[in-house]
Amino acid sequence: MTVNLTGVSLAHMATGPWTDDENDLIVADYFAMLAADLAGRPYVKAEHNRRLRTRIDRSRPSIEFKHRNISAVLKGLGETWLTGYLPAFNVQMSLADAVARWLHRHPEFQAPTHLQDQPADTPQATQLVIELPPTLRNYPPPDGLEQMQAIARKFDVAARAERNRVLGRAGEERVLAHERTVLAGAGRADLARRVRWVSDQDGDGAGYDIKSYSPEGHTRLIEVKTTNGWERTPFYITRNELAVADDRPTEWCLLRLWDFAREPRAFELRPPLDAHVSLIATSFEARFH
Repeated sequence: MTVNLTGVSLAHMATGPWTDDENDLIVADYFAMLAADLAGRPYVKAEHNRRLRTRIDRSRPSIEFKHRNISAVLKGLGETWLTGYLPAFNVQMSLADAVARWLHRHPEFQAPTHLQDQPADTPQATQLVIELPPTLRNYPPPDGLEQMQAIARKFDVAARAERNRVLGRAGEERVLAHERTVLAGAGRADLARRVRWVSDQDGDGAGYDIKSYSPEGHTRLIEVKTTNGWERTPFYITRNELAVADDRPTEWCLLRLWDFAREPRAFELRPPLDAHVSLIATSFEARFH
């Protein structure tokens, strides 16, 4: 008889689909590690695995791989994941359900915390590196794209991000500081002082969040979309935002912030947006005859 390190006979270990109880246990364990990771606290993956094996009748490799499955689910859900567990796809949707249940019970998880660790008025904290958008990088489609898209559709990732006002506001603050830092660094302190947080000061109806300028003095109308997830996480855009993009294409841009919970990264999309993304109608306004 083969016995593993916990003293449990491998011959009697479960090998079929994971139950909801097993999924809930391993998802809670994963988020305990993720919380420690984001807070910079030490944790030992092997110890977490060992403790799980005292509660779940599964092998060490099986638990290890399931942790990687959870990373894949979180990627599909537009959330950050443990970098030590590379996403592994072909995920059972019951595991995605378990992750969604945990997130529903812990809405505070999406609140950004990394900005508390550094002063917001320092160039190191505010300067963003603007990268090429995914559509211009000529990369092959990422592994698991179809399943990530299915998860995103099922759990309406874009809608959840849209409701997360704390995350959206933090992203806009970061871009506001970035624009001012860039202009000040270019010797245009006069323009830096004129950068305006439109959505905060005037409301959400303008079709953009921030009015800024290029160092040459050209107007920049910036719509900010923020996610804790990866660069291809879906987002919502309003009819009004699209109208401004069409009316003022040389001034308007969408600045996408991603991986916000860790090290915020960014790229810009410029009109026409349908050159970069598929615009899909998700709701309709119903007017009476």
